[in-house]
Amino acid sequence: MNEILSRYCPKTDFKSYEDFYENYRCNVPDNFNFAYDVSDEWAALQPEKIALLWTDDTEEVKSFTFAEIKRLSDKAANALLALGVKKGDVVMLILKQRPEVWILMCALMKIGAICIPGTYQLTANDLEYRCNIADVKLLITVDDRELLENIAVSRKGCKRLEKIAVAGSNIPDGFFDIRAEIEKADENLDRIPSLATDPMLVYFSSGTTGMPKMVLHNHSIALGHIVTAKYWHCVEDNAVHLTQTDSGWAKFAWGKIYGQWICGAVVGVYDTEKFTPKGMLDAIQRLRPVTFCAPATVFRYLIKEDLSGYDFSFIRHTSVAGEPLSPEVYNKLLELTGLEVREGFGQSETSVMAAVFKWLPVKPGSMGKPAPLFDLKLLDEDGEVCDEGIVGNMSITRAGKNMYEIEGGNPDNAIPVIGASASPGVFRGYWKDREITAKSWQNGIYQTGDMAWRDDDGYLWFVGRNDDVIKCSGYRIGPFEVESALMEHPGVLECAVTAAPDTMRGQVVKATIVLARGFSASDDLIRELQNHVKRVTAPYKYPRIVEFVPELPKTISGKIQRNKIRQKDFN
Repeated sequence: MNEILSRYCPKTDFKSYEDFYENYRCNVPDNFNFAYDVSDEWAALQPEKIALLWTDDTEEVKSFTFAEIKRLSDKAANALLALGVKKGDVVMLILKQRPEVWILMCALMKIGAICIPGTYQLTANDLEYRCNIADVKLLITVDDRELLENIAVSRKGCKRLEKIAVAGSNIPDGFFDIRAEIEKADENLDRIPSLATDPMLVYFSSGTTGMPKMVLHNHSIALGHIVTAKYWHCVEDNAVHLTQTDSGWAKFAWGKIYGQWICGAVVGVYDTEKFTPKGMLDAIQRLRPVTFCAPATVFRYLIKEDLSGYDFSFIRHTSVAGEPLSPEVYNKLLELTGLEVREGFGQSETSVMAAVFKWLPVKPGSMGKPAPLFDLKLLDEDGEVCDEGIVGNMSITRAGKNMYEIEGGNPDNAIPVIGASASPGVFRGYWKDREITAKSWQNGIYQTGDMAWRDDDGYLWFVGRNDDVIKCSGYRIGPFEVESALMEHPGVLECAVTAAPDTMRGQVVKATIVLARGFSASDDLIRELQNHVKRVTAPYKYPRIVEFVPELPKTISGKIQRNKIRQKDFN
């Protein structure tokens, strides 16, 4: 029995998906703080229990026990306090997957500061925008040369940024060494009082449909990810779980700290400077994860490699999230490795909302069935539940009363308070943006903006963002189905399907395609691709417009920005 998990979940074993959905419960203590109540508790109960197993491109491997994480995070908390960081202050971490990520995230939780993870791909403009809108007080970064240059350029425009610290050996003038500050700090720290409802974590949304929004979570988000880790990732006590993601993205919260440590798993870390399929495969051999999760892009790259010399026998469970995995990639990976990939769905705003949980057979391309607690529904434009086969807005209808509190007396900072009846794992609102928050939360229901339909077995199928759905001659066409069909063609490396304006039909389907090596653009290839889509899907869904491009517009997280293609065409 996992002593820590049982403190929050009275029942942890279920005989079926139906049993899980109806009977799973999670208790959130009023003063819950993940760093004290999970990480430090493991240090007290099993001090030599492994928390992290870390490797990088040099093939070095290091491990950290929970006792070490407690000692270092206590020292880091004292170092932050000495630097003037206090409860409610905002600290941005841009640390790739250095061990300092876990140490400093725990330290920030302990002192009640708000953590904003950031990706190393941020430009000077990105940094200035984020620092100013979030009132960042301290920025802690890796010693990446290009990133340090971007930070230096943006610094003059960052109004409240007081200090910049570096984890590494290259410390520019005016910056200071965070490792040295932690090393000299006192390792004794008394618990600082906090509440589960205190703000803890802010993620910037991916910006696929506009400027990134600030997604605010409180301490209860950690408990929301029990479902993510135990019932979708299927992590095991003392076994390595590897989710491959940069620390700047919400997938890190999903797969590399909260639910995994609550369940007693070892967090596997591949701290790469630049993703390559071979580097990923070699790291998997060193870390030997029992459970593995990655974005669909990683799997698309892996199946292009010669996998015959690699051992995957130690992996007992594989999952994918971030974007749908096409059936073509699923089937190829299963053929080459024997790994059955189980899809999950969620957002920066939530923990896992739907997944192919362990009791369910896989339907390639489906995101599975709803997670418990959320009461996930597909709603039409009138707020009514959609019948099977009808596309609707994925909506959380059990998220607590939509009330507002004012932070610092400023009405612009109003955010929804998730009531005691709410599910852990739901965000508190878009920080400092009451208008967008109110638009997303209507009558206590959170409308995700993601569209899906439900089949006769209750499985959900992703269609696209509500802005991405194409309305052609009365039909509603989701881009993912057309993209999946196109990806089956050997000539397609990447593609984005969007609406294009048409005087007769209102909108038509357009495919913007990056060709695979060895293929050239031609009218014959366009007709071949169009006919392929007609054969694989309904004929009315075929792309009437096909454009070949050298690359697709993407966010810094690698997500395709269909809105940019759409705006260009409509303009």
